[in-house]
Amino acid sequence: MYQDKVVLCGASSYEKLFYLNPDFDNLPQDVKDQLKIMCVFFTEKVGGRLMLEYDENGNLEFSVSANEADAMFDEIGSALEIKKLQSEQREFLESLEMYFRVFFLGEDGE
Repeated sequence: MYQDKVVLCGASSYEKLFYLNPDFDNLPQDVKDQLKIMCVFFTEKVGGRLMLEYDENGNLEFSVSANEADAMFDEIGSALEIKKLQSEQREFLESLEMYFRVFFLGEDGE
């Protein structure tokens, strides 16, 4: 069904916006709120854009980009913040991966 990356959500420090893929509208509101807080906080802290994307196997990946002329973007801080989020939000991120694998890839929840 899905052979390319699927964007779950993203945020931009440039446009000051948060995006949630409409395919995930059925997520509980508290999960959507947590994603929004996590993404917006990240972009406010380090700048640039952050997208959370599922690969073809259902793994959730962090994708960061910045405008070339953005001297305020903190590339090192970005990598450190991702590692921090992956550690502190491990269970939350794993549950999002399981959700995608079951409801989008049709895998067994075991």
